[in-house]
Amino acid sequence: MSPVLAGVLQLLALVAALALAYRPLGDYMARVYSSKKHYAPEKWIYKAVGANPNAEMRWPAYLRSVLAFSAVSVLFLYLLQRLQGHLPGSLGFVSIKPDQAFNTAASFVSNTNWQSYAGEQAMGPLVQTGGLAVQNFLSAAVGMAVAVALVRGFARSRTGELGNFWSDLVRGTVRILLPLAAIAAVVLVACGVIQNFSGIHEVGQFLGGQQQWNGGAVASQEAIKELGTNGGAYFNANSAHPFENPTPFSNLFEIFLILLIPFALTRTFGRMIGSVRQGYAILATMVTIWLGFTALMMWTEFGHHGPALQAAGGAMEGKETRFGISASAIFSVATTLTSTGSVNSFHSSFTGLGGGIQLLGMQLGEIAPGGVGSGLYGMLIMAIIAVFIAGLMVGRTPEYLGKKIGTRQIKFAACYILITPAVVLGFTALAMALPTPGHSMSNSGAHGFSEVLYAYTSAGNNNGSAFAGLNANTQWFNTTTGLAMLLGRFLPMVFVLALAGSLAEQQPVPATAGTLRTEKPLFTFLLVGTIVIVTGLTYFPALALGPLAEGLAS
Repeated sequence: MSPVLAGVLQLLALVAALALAYRPLGDYMARVYSSKKHYAPEKWIYKAVGANPNAEMRWPAYLRSVLAFSAVSVLFLYLLQRLQGHLPGSLGFVSIKPDQAFNTAASFVSNTNWQSYAGEQAMGPLVQTGGLAVQNFLSAAVGMAVAVALVRGFARSRTGELGNFWSDLVRGTVRILLPLAAIAAVVLVACGVIQNFSGIHEVGQFLGGQQQWNGGAVASQEAIKELGTNGGAYFNANSAHPFENPTPFSNLFEIFLILLIPFALTRTFGRMIGSVRQGYAILATMVTIWLGFTALMMWTEFGHHGPALQAAGGAMEGKETRFGISASAIFSVATTLTSTGSVNSFHSSFTGLGGGIQLLGMQLGEIAPGGVGSGLYGMLIMAIIAVFIAGLMVGRTPEYLGKKIGTRQIKFAACYILITPAVVLGFTALAMALPTPGHSMSNSGAHGFSEVLYAYTSAGNNNGSAFAGLNANTQWFNTTTGLAMLLGRFLPMVFVLALAGSLAEQQPVPATAGTLRTEKPLFTFLLVGTIVIVTGLTYFPALALGPLAEGLAS
């Protein structure tokens, strides 16, 4: 069987598995977020934090709860790392230095999971499992809660109430993420992923020194790492490490976990607004972009330019032989089109154009299907922009899902799409202009620029993957990428929730003959075009200096 055919078959199997899970999971999540019932364990949590789960919140209160919870989470995780050397379960590792502890705390709370450290050489089970893995659940649940709040903004009328953050957070964690992660962890253990607390093992000599292997609760962390589109790994090699991802089947299963909830949330969206066809339109947009990027990535990586690539059958540098080019390409696109950031190959070793596809996937806003929760609300923001553009073309007030998109709404949407590019391009420009950050680049020219652009694109879009040729463990990069993660995560949420509140206050307008049918294929094509054009106009100059220049020169 040819490698290309093997890749196509893997892609078909993945699509079939996602299609089977789409309807039951999407409907289940809609029931979870619409339920009025509270289970006993949930009541205990509400009592412990002093929250009233039945109290409806307007958008300022919902936002304050999101920010307060996240701030406490950053502080807790920071202190846990700083005190690691004095706590049990550290395996003898010292406390994490301040700038790196800040970076890691910001990273995991913002659902970015950027890592400027090697996990097996820096953190023991207490921090890995009690700190990082816990935030994998909570940061994903926060993203889902904000997405559901926006959906309620479309579904409700003549009220500014968006639900209760604490109820949404707890239900997302207890009823959705925990059960799915438990099942996924069992499957991963069956595939050969390790799950223990055995500590460090001496396994013999390696290049004149003693080689050590760490044990750990890897399968449980790997499950929520992928399921919650987190991406932070137990080991430095991430999902290229055989303890995390041992077989081609486990590799395909991890890709399935990455895409599962973001795609299924479109069904949840359709159910909650009372029109599953609207959900299918958003799904079709996501699938179109995802399949297009996957096809492009496989084409660039199988391109036979030069004798080395011809001999290997494609661009095999930096890829695991147990996965090959196809599985690596599918994984790479899945992880950069979502906010996952886990890697099963060395992104810096992809072809120049392949690295450009990874960058562009993140720069789209990671909305195809995007992160858990963040992908849905990002796509809905782009849908509002598309409706506004269509309204300008025909000269009528734009409407989406029965809500008028006026000056206030479009300002919120515009601010949302401008924040992340400003963060990414601003920090990239500073890093390239100042003398010290350049010392972290292991390459010069276009590829070196791509390393820096990739780092801030990954941080600002809350992805977390890296080109890996950049030494990011410096005070400059730990501090600036940490700030980029926090700004890229929480500033957009301000405008998402403000938009949700303004929509919920409106009275629905009836559809007329002039209303744009947003459940039709025409709108899907309009939405895809809007996403590509907006992103292209924003990032094309930077891409031209980096991956495009490198790709065209090779």
